[in-house]
Amino acid sequence: MALRLRPVGLDFVETAPVRLVFARELSAAPGPVFRALAEDVPGWTTWFSAVTFARPTGEGAGREIRLKGGTRFVETVLAAERPEVYAYRVDATNVPGARAMAEEWRLAPAGAGTRVRWTFAVDGTAPFRFVLNRARPGLERAFRDAVTSLDRRLTRP
Repeated sequence: MALRLRPVGLDFVETAPVRLVFARELSAAPGPVFRALAEDVPGWTTWFSAVTFARPTGEGAGREIRLKGGTRFVETVLAAERPEVYAYRVDATNVPGARAMAEEWRLAPAGAGTRVRWTFAVDGTAPFRFVLNRARPGLERAFRDAVTSLDRRLTRP
């Protein structure tokens, strides 16, 4: 993993040159959704089909993630505020053209369930930003499928 990214804080989620934001309502309550996101990092492989490997590092202060196709990330957790927000930045990756990346999962009660908002915030070279903006529909589909799978997992009897 040759590429070290610029360290960014939680504010980057609002100020990044490219921000992709997706939201969906789930039947599961915020507490179980937060636990699945922040506390059961290895469990991501069971509900987010793009994730092939996930493990916490540094006693939960970071994560190591691998995606289908060979993409790898080493991350630092920026916020784990139960049950409202879980956010992390990417410290190192093998994605060419990336300069800074952070993701935020924001949870809010929605009736008996949870409204989940995922923000994918990035900076990179112009070609990287161009490709990422064109990838929006695929990322939206991946988000929708992942949280639908998570909801089924959390609400199954």
